[in-house]
Amino acid sequence: MRILIVDDSEDGREVTEAMLFAAGYENITAVESATAAYGHLGIGGPETEQPAVADLVLLDVVMPEIDGIEACARIRSERRYSSIPVVMVTSLADADSLANAFVAGANDYITKPVNRIELLARVRSALKLKAELDRREARERELLQLVSELPRRDALPCIDEATGLFTSHVADGYLAADAGFILDGEISVIALAIDRIEACLASQGAATAAAIIAEVARAVRATAARVDVIAAAYGGGVMVLIAPGMGYSAALALAEALRASVAAAGIPNPESIAADHVTASVAVVTGAARSSSDRSRLLKAAIASVSKVAPADGNRVVLAFV
Repeated sequence: MRILIVDDSEDGREVTEAMLFAAGYENITAVESATAAYGHLGIGGPETEQPAVADLVLLDVVMPEIDGIEACARIRSERRYSSIPVVMVTSLADADSLANAFVAGANDYITKPVNRIELLARVRSALKLKAELDRREARERELLQLVSELPRRDALPCIDEATGLFTSHVADGYLAADAGFILDGEISVIALAIDRIEACLASQGAATAAAIIAEVARAVRATAARVDVIAAAYGGGVMVLIAPGMGYSAALALAEALRASVAAAGIPNPESIAADHVTASVAVVTGAARSSSDRSRLLKAAIASVSKVAPADGNRVVLAFV
């Protein structure tokens, strides 16, 4: 991982660089100003498709001419650096300055004088975040490539307008692909169904049911955004998350987070039995991803399991079996 240190203090740069070198980080660049940082990052020139040249920026808050807060905002404005972790380094105890730094796009901060343990903890956390973001972007590129190869792509929408999730044919196509990124290891399929949505549709009408589905989808999107998954709408209040490479324990934790996020939304549903608000049932199944037929069976098992629970009291996570 490539780390950029921006600090107008020579001592500050040297101390931070030495701590990182001692911890095994070798690809480190240290510069004395925001202007020098722009030059290193290639910011300020003509638009370019060149990749980012840093994976993490340690940015001093107080610097002459251009301070760290302004520099953070400028770095963030560049598309290729829009998600790069930025850790502010400050000797200020002023909460307003830190608040402004986070508004500018900072991810974290450490205080001066820099403590080695705190520095390494923040750096490890930030680089872990960068690795997760890189994996998610790679998965999105793979998915877009897959969607572009689907037959009749001009006639089949990719996004479900009611939920903002992918449509079911996108998820089906993903599971049917023979690409190596799917076949490598196991895969988890998580199916979520809104409890008693059919009863709500019958008694309250299509508009109320559609509004509930849209609100639940918003909660699902917010939860799914934290992890590397494909989220798709399968109609009738059923939503499916496909997680390549995710093991059983992580999938179970994600399923519980989904269930809890829907319950916490507090969406009114007069037909609910388990609570006075909308709840959801979630089914989890994990298995080998050796073939498209294996993955199809996982999908069918997850949807079948959750469809049995949702019409009753629901509001729970169940395990599906192939």
